[in-house]
Amino acid sequence: MLMKVKYQNNRFDLVKGNVLSRFLAEGKVKEFYRYSEDRWVTVGRDQIRTGGGIYSGPERRTAAIHTEQ
Repeated sequence: MLMKVKYQNNRFDLVKGNVLSRFLAEGKVKEFYRYSEDRWVTVGRDQIRTGGGIYSGPERRTAAIHTEQ
């Protein structure tokens, strides 16, 4: 998916998600458009990533093999 970004020099561009992550880490992006919230996110002011939370439900990542007998 292409993401709308606004660079530090106020120019706009469309970049792939993995490129956006790299540009954020390098401090090249001033704002980016978060489609899920239908708004622009300002780097340094708004929360960039949620970071996850504490999950207390059943483990879903391990594959349990069930065999019928």
